Amino acid sequence: MKSQDIGLLLKLVALQQQEDVGAKSQVEKAWPHDWQDWQDPDSEGDKGWEGPSLAVLNIYYSLQNYIASRYTVRALAQETGISKSQINLGLNRCYEVGLAKKDRHLDVPRANKRALFDFIIYGLKYIFPAKPKELTRGIATAFAAPVLKDKLMSAGEFVLVWPDARGNTKGQSVEPLFKSATFAVRRDPQMYALLALVDAIRLGQPREANLATKLLKERLGV
Repeated sequence: MKSQDIGLLLKLVALQQQEDVGAKSQVEKAWPHDWQDWQDPDSEGDKGWEGPSLAVLNIYYSLQNYIASRYTVRALAQETGISKSQINLGLNRCYEVGLAKKDRHLDVPRANKRALFDFIIYGLKYIFPAKPKELTRGIATAFAAPVLKDKLMSAGEFVLVWPDARGNTKGQSVEPLFKSATFAVRRDPQMYALLALVDAIRLGQPREANLATKLLKERLGV
């Protein structure tokens, strides 16, 4: 397993949740108003996936084809910043160890959410450890991220950030779970929440980790 495989599995979770809340939310992904901890991109190529209107979808695609199109190797690479070859290899690794499986009806990859949750809770911090480093500018993560912010009386003496030139927050640098994580979170609010909770679990004190565990369990639906 590679750490980017966990990022890929979290993306599969986010995509499935977008299916569950309906096609309109897939196409019109609205960020919570106070969740964007970075400057708007200068180029069109980094604004995230913007699907066609529902009218266009109804004309050109069946819902199943539309859903399947979001799980292609190319689409997953575009959404995560992980290369297409590594997407292929990562999916195969996850199938082999039971962290992913094929959907019997849609033939798309699905995360084994219970197994993924157990791995994150009990194994992730030992296999892919992280620790705060020098002060830098970046995107807030762990208990400083919006998904956890204001849910704790005290978050400790420092703020944790993923280093990123567009980030709005200054804090202690934390290496993200995978290299292109800051690219991936700018494209998907659910991905941002999931990765920040994972960081809180692998970096936080028991109180922060326990709260993050509870919230991650809710978001994974396990």
